[in-house]
Amino acid sequence: MPLWRLSIDALAGNTVPNAPSAAPVSITEASQHLANAGRAAWSWLREDAPERIAWLAAAAAFFLILRALRPRVARLVRSKKEGEASLRNVFADLVKNTWSVFLFFAALAVFAPLLSLPKAVDEVLRTMLVIVGALQAATWARTLLTSILIDMVSRKSDDYSTLANASALLRVFVNVLVWALAALFILDNLGVNITTLIAGLGVGGIAIGLAAQGIFADLFASLSIVLDKPFVRGDFITFGNYLGNVEKIGLKTTRIRALSGEQIIVSNTNLLNEKIQNFKRMIERRVVFQVGTTYSTPAEKLAEIPLWIKEAIEGVEGTRFDRSHFKGFGDSSLNFESVYYALTPDYAAYMDKQQAINIAIFKKFEEEGIEFAFPTRTLHIEPPAPALASPS
Repeated sequence: MPLWRLSIDALAGNTVPNAPSAAPVSITEASQHLANAGRAAWSWLREDAPERIAWLAAAAAFFLILRALRPRVARLVRSKKEGEASLRNVFADLVKNTWSVFLFFAALAVFAPLLSLPKAVDEVLRTMLVIVGALQAATWARTLLTSILIDMVSRKSDDYSTLANASALLRVFVNVLVWALAALFILDNLGVNITTLIAGLGVGGIAIGLAAQGIFADLFASLSIVLDKPFVRGDFITFGNYLGNVEKIGLKTTRIRALSGEQIIVSNTNLLNEKIQNFKRMIERRVVFQVGTTYSTPAEKLAEIPLWIKEAIEGVEGTRFDRSHFKGFGDSSLNFESVYYALTPDYAAYMDKQQAINIAIFKKFEEEGIEFAFPTRTLHIEPPAPALASPS
């Protein structure tokens, strides 16, 4: 016996014997059933009109009460502050999205045991309640799943455009899933053999997936960007041989504004396949630079140069000195390597600090008479060897 029959009879308190599932009917048979139900309902009403009209009026009044309470309950439950008490807001959305036609059939189902409906009318009422109940359950499931998924995504991203794209994608997936399951449930309870239908849908889904696998790959990549957040709008990133600021994260592509001014449009799948460097998330910048002096620099000065460089770095605000050493002997210079940290990731601020350090080092070298090395080549010319005297 179909599940909806067991549910209705259990609700009414009736004992239902085991019975085979209903066989599928044609449109002609369905029309005949409806006509028989109409005649049975009229005969039933005429048998004891005053009492049964009173019960029907009570069912109608109950329906009107439920319909009037629906918006009031939604307003009462909904949180006054935006983003607060999300469970209350979800419940308010469920109440708001309850259909009036579902409330109507629910009211009839409550009063059905008291009405002693004819069998034909009872079967039609059960069938309509299954259809409307399945559609109503699908609406509730769509509301609940969409609210939960969008709440999860909103916690991952505060960018409105990215959130809107992700929300639209999630709504499409949820709608397809929920309404497909509702349709299969209704057909199954109406006696339709859905095994072949499911197999056909599976084959058709595979064919569509293969034909549009690039589009679906980009859609899921977009969702991955929103949830995993390797970058957000406004970040400065490099990927492959390109670099620039992220302007928009779309469903299929991401738009990046290059430093030279042009807009780079790259598919989300290809972008995620690249190695991405996100400079916006740099906490501090590590800087390594070298200074070279000439080979004529006195030995006692070589030991003092690292101290001068340290003093120059610490004299600039927003830096943290790490080390400075006489690194080695070059072809035409004595090389010193120094490392410090710029405490801000901003590139322009880093260049300002490096400029101040370079000027301080230059002034100190000038005061101490130290020469900076530059590529030079010394040519030593030897006099020719004396010619050997001839034997004569």
